[in-house]
Amino acid sequence: MADFLGLMKQATELKSKMEAMQAELDQVEVEGISGGGLVSVKLSGKGEMRGVKIDGSLMKPEEKEIVEDLVVAAYADAKRKAETVLQEKMKSVAGGLPLPPGLKLF
Repeated sequence: MADFLGLMKQATELKSKMEAMQAELDQVEVEGISGGGLVSVKLSGKGEMRGVKIDGSLMKPEEKEIVEDLVVAAYADAKRKAETVLQEKMKSVAGGLPLPPGLKLF
C-alpha cells in the first residue's frame, strides 16, 4: 500500500510540475526569421502566433508570393524553436526523460 501512495504522490507532483510548465511556456516567446531578417514571426512557447513583422521593402504587389512564402518559412522556424523550448522544459519536469516524438501536451 505504501508503494501505491508513493506512486500517487509522484503523479500529483508531476501534474503540478506540468501545470507550472504550461503556464511558463505561455510566457516564453520565440522568434522565427526568414529572408535574411526581412520577415519575422513571434510565437509563444505553446506555438500560438503573437506577431508578424514584414520589412517594407517587400511591400510591392509583384512580391506578394515571396512575402507569403517568407511568412510560412518564418513561422516554421519559430515553431521549431518553440518545440526545442518545450523539449528542454519537459526534460526538467520529467527528470531528464526525453519527450516522445509526436506527444501533444496542449
